[in-house]
Amino acid sequence: MPNTPTTADAELILKLYDLRREAEIRKARNWWLGFWPNSADDILKIATALGSQENAWMRQVGGYWEMAASFVLHGTLNRELFLEGSFSGEMFFIFAKIEPFLKELREKMQNPKMFGNVEKLIMTSQGGPERLKQTQQTIAAIRKAAKAA
Repeated sequence: MPNTPTTADAELILKLYDLRREAEIRKARNWWLGFWPNSADDILKIATALGSQENAWMRQVGGYWEMAASFVLHGTLNRELFLEGSFSGEMFFIFAKIEPFLKELREKMQNPKMFGNVEKLIMTSQGGPERLKQTQQTIAAIRKAAKAA
């Protein structure tokens, strides 16, 4: 894959962005913004509530970012363009919320690949682990401010 993004990369980013504008995924993304798990069990409660609206939203957004990350990992989409903060910030934000519980989640769900594409993309990208840590620090500050309010 070329290091310089191509027009095809830009077109795919725009298609992925357009998917994020669909009405139901907007609701799902909004739900994720307000979902503040404190444990693996908080996530499991939603992940195992098949048929619930929250479960559908969790799967829709999680599946979206897993699919999008797979495009990068398989060389279909330029990594650097995808990781622009204006596009992938939400992916980091969501992953930062679940990453502390991921090992336990994978064990309890018997799914060792749960969020595997997102994790691999973040951890193998230049600056990815640092950006994840910074996002987790931002989340900690948001939680602290919410408790103080």
